[in-house]
Amino acid sequence: MQMSLELPNSAILVLGRLADEGPMTPKALIEKVGLAPRTISFALRTLVREKVIRKTPNLADMRQPIYHIDMERVRELQIRFDSGQISQMPPSFRPSGHSFTR
Repeated sequence: MQMSLELPNSAILVLGRLADEGPMTPKALIEKVGLAPRTISFALRTLVREKVIRKTPNLADMRQPIYHIDMERVRELQIRFDSGQISQMPPSFRPSGHSFTR
């Protein structure tokens, strides 16, 4: 039985970027996604709370943890989102792809 989870747009954008480019620090996500630092922090907290991503220490810079997608959890949850809502967002805020499984 698969559960579903609805995420805010910011979390979907962050999840999409992590799916496309792999593990990243919050600073890298801010630069690549183009959202405000507080918005990225909110998205990361939401995704960690739902156990969709996990946070690991960054041995190169302990101030910037690294976030990784938990692909098993993503498949288990069958992440759903409203693509119509995303298409209304400014182009710079849209993820390049919505595929969260590899």
